[in-house]
Amino acid sequence: MLKSIILAAGKGTRMKSETPKVLHEIFNKALLGYVIEAVNNTKLADENFIIVGHQAEKVTDYVNKNFENAKTILQSPQLGTGHAVSMALPYLDKFDGEVIILCGDTPLVTSETIKEFVDYHRKNSADVTVMSALFDNPANYGRIVRNSDNTLNSIVEEKDASEEIKKINEINAGIYCLNWTKVKTAFGELKSDNAQGEYYLTDIIKWAVSKSLKACAYVLKDNTEIYGINSKENLAVAAKILNQKVVKKHLVNGVTVIDPDNTWISPETEIEADTIIYPFTYIEGKNKIGKNCKIGPMAHIRGDVVLEDNVKIGNFVEVKKTTIKSHTNACHLTYLGDSEIGSNVNVGAGTITANYNPLTKEKSKTIIKDNVKIGSNSVIVAPVTIEEGANIGALSVITKSIPQWALAITRAPLKVVENWVKKKV
Repeated sequence: MLKSIILAAGKGTRMKSETPKVLHEIFNKALLGYVIEAVNNTKLADENFIIVGHQAEKVTDYVNKNFENAKTILQSPQLGTGHAVSMALPYLDKFDGEVIILCGDTPLVTSETIKEFVDYHRKNSADVTVMSALFDNPANYGRIVRNSDNTLNSIVEEKDASEEIKKINEINAGIYCLNWTKVKTAFGELKSDNAQGEYYLTDIIKWAVSKSLKACAYVLKDNTEIYGINSKENLAVAAKILNQKVVKKHLVNGVTVIDPDNTWISPETEIEADTIIYPFTYIEGKNKIGKNCKIGPMAHIRGDVVLEDNVKIGNFVEVKKTTIKSHTNACHLTYLGDSEIGSNVNVGAGTITANYNPLTKEKSKTIIKDNVKIGSNSVIVAPVTIEEGANIGALSVITKSIPQWALAITRAPLKVVENWVKKKV
């Protein structure tokens, strides 16, 4: 059995924002959300303890709304990372298993890496395992000092390191796995005799070695997974790294991405082979896109979208909470939201599904059946159903359901006044 402790109490002053650092978003998902989901997706942990401090109420509200197996614990005052972990002691008093400790500002860590890390800990019968990474330039990081048998001797911070230790290029990645029953007493014995007067989590290695416990270090395969967010610049870099990985995955799986540097695809989006994504397309949220679709250029898929095979979403088209069946086209300047759209439908340029009532703040659904043709610059005011085969004339405003194979048109009759211009000159 395994539980996690995720450190999320920091102020994040370099973000220069009123939003807590761990609630800043990539693809509309909070940084903390990525970390909790990575742990949950391992299927190893049944409970997550989130240590909160700065703007604790906001972080707690986010956690409570989004995760059933996560609980926040307040750290006040904030006296270091070791002190933060100790806040969970009352909740784990009788727990007999492993605890992994992660940081809430590292959104790129994956469930696969966490599983490998825990497996390494178990195979080596370790009492404490630290995740490490190899850097060409390890400056400013705590160094991993190993014994001759490759076990972990200590973590030495750069400011305390000798010139010899500074040459070590293996650094502390900040993720830990602990045999809780053996290590939990460490958090009552850590010392704060340092310049900051804080209790450091790294000191549990020294403690473990002093108790003749086995300490190991697992070397991370992809250093980007421990990229921490401390500024808006870091946030932008992390988003780009994540997107590059997602785009590469789709390319390997047979999706054509015309310009990977200018295409954004969320990690939760599934795309089948032979679909083409054109430049400047932004796909966020959870979506499922079928085979032989064409998306973009300059399209926006906003989440909860299902596109069946051979669907075309063209330039300046926005789609949200909508299912579109096969061989349907929406090629230009269109908004489709909260809709179900059938097969072989043609949505003309400038069409809008008006789904939001600003007075009641309710959203209603638009249903468009198979073989419907919608003329340009039409507004479909939900809730309505346009039955199979109906045609909507251009410039129409549709406020009630339309029967099968009917023509619906609200356009005013064309009036031509001859020689009107000459008379006005």
